[in-house]
Amino acid sequence: MHTKISIGLLALVVLVAQAPTTNGAKILAVFSFPGKSHYMMHNTLIEELLKHGHQVTAITGLTLGPEKLGSNYTEILIDPMCRYWEELPKQFGGGDIYNIDTDVVVFLKIVHFMGVLTTEHALKQPNIQAIINAKETQGVYDLLLVEQFAQEAFLALAHIYNVPVISSATFAQQTYMSQMFGIMSPWSYVPHGFLPYTEHMSFLERIKNTYYCLRHDLEREYSYYPQMDELVQKYFGHLPIKFPSISAMTQNLSAILINNHAPLNSAGPLSDSFINVGGMHIKPPKPLPSDIKKFLDEAKHGAIYFSLGSQVQSKDMPLDKLRVFLDVFRSLKQRVLWKFENDSIAELPENVMIQQWLPQNDILAHPNVRAFISHGGLFGTQEAAYHAVPILGLPFYCDQYLNIKKAQDGGYAIALDFRTLTREQLKNALQQLVDNATYHDNMQRVSRIFRDRPMGPRENAMYWIDYVIRHKGARHWRTAGLDLNWFQFYLLDVISLIVAAVVAASVAAYLLTRWVARRLRGGQTKQKVQ
Repeated sequence: MHTKISIGLLALVVLVAQAPTTNGAKILAVFSFPGKSHYMMHNTLIEELLKHGHQVTAITGLTLGPEKLGSNYTEILIDPMCRYWEELPKQFGGGDIYNIDTDVVVFLKIVHFMGVLTTEHALKQPNIQAIINAKETQGVYDLLLVEQFAQEAFLALAHIYNVPVISSATFAQQTYMSQMFGIMSPWSYVPHGFLPYTEHMSFLERIKNTYYCLRHDLEREYSYYPQMDELVQKYFGHLPIKFPSISAMTQNLSAILINNHAPLNSAGPLSDSFINVGGMHIKPPKPLPSDIKKFLDEAKHGAIYFSLGSQVQSKDMPLDKLRVFLDVFRSLKQRVLWKFENDSIAELPENVMIQQWLPQNDILAHPNVRAFISHGGLFGTQEAAYHAVPILGLPFYCDQYLNIKKAQDGGYAIALDFRTLTREQLKNALQQLVDNATYHDNMQRVSRIFRDRPMGPRENAMYWIDYVIRHKGARHWRTAGLDLNWFQFYLLDVISLIVAAVVAASVAAYLLTRWVARRLRGGQTKQKVQ
């Protein structure tokens, strides 16, 4: 075993030594959306760029100051922060996150609304105006790094500074990326990112998937992109630069860093520009705080970890559902470690520990953790897969449904509906995850596949970022499909010609048959008359 590890490490060292390096590049990074979970990937990305000797200027919605990133890091903080969550009820009605409308169309509108709102809020800031209106723009930066989350107006910065662009998606590959990179993602087996489907869809599911994928594409092109075009005109239009449309700018990315990796994502069409870096935020576990370590170490029957992430908070849970969890936890032999955002819960069972914040990755790495109650966020799902902890999924919105459905289909998760959750369902599911070895074995298999890569996700991201910088872009990855009209791309012109030819031939054959038949009937009539 040690020999294999040594050989593997030696091979990696040789590979890295042979790879060309790019030192000291100047990178402008734009992470303007103030979503806490998104920064799990962004923080790591910036840290790695700095470790590789690059200089990073980051436009950010959340400060990275506490990270003490050093002199090569310059922060342009969006201050005050855009409080988009306060505007959502005004636009889309009331209701808390536990009772939110889960309709796909509603969430598409919410995402687009948040994108326009947070982007314009950022563009108004004087410190970002200074970046837009800088007198010196040539040779200032070597690369623009932008988040692929409804922030497209910032792509205009690439035209100001004349640099290539790489985007980073904190989610898995989406069907709309077909239009961005000129590939075809068949809706017959590639599900929309907000639907609870796998690649094996029924006929009715394929109908529904086609409807939502088509609607999403049309709304992006004819509703959302025009709004972003207006922002470009409003905040960049005074410059002596002819900016392309947002639609065109999204088709000129050199690469995209995708936060996913097999087997957590389904196999499907890819472009060379797609760089899978799923799990790049996962680092070697750090020592646990003493109270948490003691709680887990002494869990004779194992422990269950419970967290609903940063957006869905347990403290806001409806009282009837809170009682369901407390009653079930009280009946378990296992200990439960629960991320709960208040200091206390009335009648807390003795086998339950709550804390307002918990080091999730380090906890999931503990050998006594047997199950993870999760909302199905992609970061947490990846951590569970990495550390081989089966999941009880309670999805609430967006890609959480797809993530948990994929995990359930793979045999390493059980999905439940929070809104209809009962004590019996919760207890039975937890007992299955803890006692049924099938879930553990399936998760072990998934973990082995997820970890098995020629190089780690952080190293992979750095290699291809350096690659794009070295070659001043990656236009050679751009597919010719992006230069075709939509009817040419989908071969509708060729299909139309074939259909027209078949119809013309059929009509000609029909007319010829009628003509021959009339001639024959005419000849027979003449013979009878004689």
